[in-house]
Amino acid sequence: MNCNYNRKISLKHNLHAKYLLRFLDALPSSLISCDTTRMTIAYFAISGLDVLNALDIIGEERRQNIIQWIYSLQVVNDDELVSGFQGSSTVNTIHNRNQNAQYKWSHLAGTYCGLCSLVILGDDLSKVNRKAITRSLKTLQLPNGCYTGAKDGTENDMRFLFIAASISYLLNDWSGMDIEKSVSFVKDSISYDYGIGQGPELEAHGGSTYCAVATLALCNRLHSLTDAQLAGLRRWLLNRQIDGFQGRPNKPVDTCYSFWIGAALKILGAFELTDFEQNRNYVMSTQNDVIGGFSKWVDSMSDPLHTYMGLAGLSLIGENGLREVVPTLNITFRAYEHLKFVQKQWL
Repeated sequence: MNCNYNRKISLKHNLHAKYLLRFLDALPSSLISCDTTRMTIAYFAISGLDVLNALDIIGEERRQNIIQWIYSLQVVNDDELVSGFQGSSTVNTIHNRNQNAQYKWSHLAGTYCGLCSLVILGDDLSKVNRKAITRSLKTLQLPNGCYTGAKDGTENDMRFLFIAASISYLLNDWSGMDIEKSVSFVKDSISYDYGIGQGPELEAHGGSTYCAVATLALCNRLHSLTDAQLAGLRRWLLNRQIDGFQGRPNKPVDTCYSFWIGAALKILGAFELTDFEQNRNYVMSTQNDVIGGFSKWVDSMSDPLHTYMGLAGLSLIGENGLREVVPTLNITFRAYEHLKFVQKQWL
């Protein structure tokens, strides 16, 4: 699908590619608090370049170096069942190098972003210890069906359920998830207005609604929702469009919800009911024409998350020059085809 409405603002492909490439070199001082989540920022940059059809800008030598860096953050620890990928090397010191150590555990977000990045970069995942990751994943599911982000000291909510489902899909192994419990958690988290919160009895939110819908789709369990729930869910999502999309009623619109809300509607087969032109106009109004990137609001500083989500949202409406994004996994269809090729080698 191609955008066929008037384009008053053009997408600065090359500027955005250069902006994202910087985050593969070093983090600016403004993001020093994100040092422990470098893997996530790398994913935004790598997947963003893929959406821009600009992965070649990385270069083969750097691509191999990035792959090596990602693998350096893989944790294989069957004793404590904390296998997966770390978010960064922040807690890796000369005292715990090349050995298991307290707090040197994987995190679900790091594992998801690491696996996605490897797939996007064309790696064959042969160095991923899939069985160890799945065994550890199983221990993170709570009795109510939700997941905690790591073995200790982290939150548990709908975000981590989605990530667990994505990891299971990426590894083509669902033994780390009790799907029935997961589905029950999603259904228990549906609010009175049919939006879905981070957990039961919590306010419906665009991000958690996306995570819930994508989880059900990845598990092939969308049919677990009733017709009334599906209709109410579509209505709640469609009502989030003002010009761009908001995450909750009575909140300002925000660039990232162009993907979160848009992708959820895409999965539910209702995205065509949105106003593409208004959506695009808002996202483009947050484009930084000087240094590149997108921000969450107009006249705000651009950042990697909103840059990537803005591009992914524009991809959903068929923006020229952008690769199409798989709404469930949040990687391009080009990367998805590579994943399917790799998975066939495991059979």
